[in-house]
Amino acid sequence: MNPAIRTSGLGKRYGETVALDGLDLEIRPGEVYGYLGPNGAGKTTTIRLLLGLHRPSAGRAELFGVDAWGDPVRAHRNVAYVAGEPFLWPSLTAGETLELLSRLRASDDERSSASDIAYRERLVQRFELDVRKKVRALSKGNRQKVQLIAALATRAELLLLDEPTSGLDPLMEMVFRECVNEAKDRGQTVFLSSHILSEVEALCDRVGILRDGRLIEQGTLAELRHLSAQTVEVTFAGQAPAPPPLPGITVVATAPNTLRFQVPGELTPLIDALQGHHVLTLRSREPSLEEIFLHHYDGAHDRAGR
Repeated sequence: MNPAIRTSGLGKRYGETVALDGLDLEIRPGEVYGYLGPNGAGKTTTIRLLLGLHRPSAGRAELFGVDAWGDPVRAHRNVAYVAGEPFLWPSLTAGETLELLSRLRASDDERSSASDIAYRERLVQRFELDVRKKVRALSKGNRQKVQLIAALATRAELLLLDEPTSGLDPLMEMVFRECVNEAKDRGQTVFLSSHILSEVEALCDRVGILRDGRLIEQGTLAELRHLSAQTVEVTFAGQAPAPPPLPGITVVATAPNTLRFQVPGELTPLIDALQGHHVLTLRSREPSLEEIFLHHYDGAHDRAGR
């Protein structure tokens, strides 16, 4: 079975600016993949190349084994896309827009059915969208709902989502997460480009971190957590002592009797250093995705081997 997405040496230049540099990526069918990076890192450029909207300057992008640029109609037959900035027809109502988008897809593959329409109506209810309002009267969040409903209702094999919850309130973000999990249960593949780390952490099987157009790290959250320090917070019975220098371990006083340690490896050196002190509590936790992300943006770690 072909990967849902495969890129080989994929690159894009705009004049002297390198937007994407040698991207090698492989995403399995049925996987939810989180694509992380700040503005300007190359996330949207990647999606535009996958959609065949831009010609690659180097390399190749394939969707289910089909060249996204060389054979765009066949490559994108089973793809649905949600943009971070919704641009829709202002004079149409939300309902008319959904119907138009459905007909455009049906004219391509003739797979529209009563069950799809019923599913779309359920999505309208779940996202609390007023389909009677014209697009010009909708807030950005409600225009985003139109995009999301249209894409999810297709049940496409691959969902390309570029900042899909932009403008949504927290309740609707939760509805979105439920829909992504349901899509995964149906075997759909989701490529989720986002800067909302909690969203990626909650949904994704694997995560890729992009910096300056290069993929600097990827893996499951469990794998990535091994690359970052764990946090250990120690509370003492009295005034916190001044610990001896511990190679690679940083320490911050968070209260008069509490120290927080960032430990990149084994805890043994820290435990040894605490002997002889009256410790009330010791709490250890794995790094969050946010901490892992910041770890890769501190300028000290670039495992891409530049």
